[in-house]
Amino acid sequence: MEKRLLFIYYQNIKAGGVSKVLSNLVNELVNEGYKIDILFLMEKHKDFYLIDYRVTKHYVNSFAYWTWSLTEFNRRRLRFIPKIQSVNNYIYQLGATLLMNKWLKENHKKYDHIISCWYKLSCTLAINKDVSHKTIAWEHINHQVGGFFYNNLKSKYKNLKAVVSLTKIGFEYYKKINPKSYVIPNIMSETFEELEFIPTHEKENIILMPTRLDHEKNVLDFLEIINDTDLKNWKVKIFGDGTQKDQLLDFIRQKNMSNVMIYGAISSSDIIKEFKKSKIVCLTSLKEGLPTVLIEAIFSSNVLIAYDCPSGPAEIINENNGFLIPLRDKNEFKKQLAYLIENPESLNNLMKSSFSDSKKWKKKSVIEKWKLILNS
Repeated sequence: MEKRLLFIYYQNIKAGGVSKVLSNLVNELVNEGYKIDILFLMEKHKDFYLIDYRVTKHYVNSFAYWTWSLTEFNRRRLRFIPKIQSVNNYIYQLGATLLMNKWLKENHKKYDHIISCWYKLSCTLAINKDVSHKTIAWEHINHQVGGFFYNNLKSKYKNLKAVVSLTKIGFEYYKKINPKSYVIPNIMSETFEELEFIPTHEKENIILMPTRLDHEKNVLDFLEIINDTDLKNWKVKIFGDGTQKDQLLDFIRQKNMSNVMIYGAISSSDIIKEFKKSKIVCLTSLKEGLPTVLIEAIFSSNVLIAYDCPSGPAEIINENNGFLIPLRDKNEFKKQLAYLIENPESLNNLMKSSFSDSKKWKKKSVIEKWKLILNS
């Protein structure tokens, strides 16, 4: 008898790590014979990341609910109140939870397992007695993220069927709450898995940073490093959108950084082309889950340089594929970047070993780990 699974997430309308790996996983699981549904907590929309036609999608619009209207009022009339945005975040999540629970009350019996794709959703499902026993929390971000309220609610993860973490650090934390905890890395798309090694003469002297442009991703540190580095004939490409985009563009203009370009978010097919052209991929994040872009980078023969932030880069970066830099140590980051630019032979050797290192992230073992949980 085929298993019927329900995944729950907010949206698939724009570039984002969770939406990307969600589409990758459901597309593989449907090929394994599972019946897959997804509940999105917003109005019906065109998918940014391709989802297999056999996957059934449902929508409940959290932005048409009364709680969203309340947050809009607060933004217009009460923006002078300190931390009003934090209050609005809780109000929005309340509405999303109420809508989700209403939909589940009517539909949950159809499903063998429910996979929650964000910790805020997992926290509320863990206290929903109708569904907690068949819910799997799929954690995508450092376990410390969430603040006092959600981190206290995580104690209720003991009620869940299982908790899936991306990192060993997350696993060690959650297994103390729920012994049915597992480490399963994100699955890569078929397009990346099919790539062969790309030699340096087929690439360009490009340093790539694909990331959101917000505080957590700390792109300003990267720009300051680039500004202090002799790039010679190298170019820097940054792909992404976010709240700090204007600030970052202003910095580039003020420093006359003509070799640095910020582009908006682009499609999956286009970002693969950029990975195939670049030689070095950088991240200066302050927090991560398991950054998929670093794994995609080694599949496409890139060398990695990233801050050792909590908690994902350390589980990807090693001596074979790049440099793990102490958090916010801009001098060390600059030193290793300059080394790669000035030593093309060392760069080429690292590109080769980086690609070889990608084999351990192949999807076959990832799918088998998921099947062990889903078939139990």
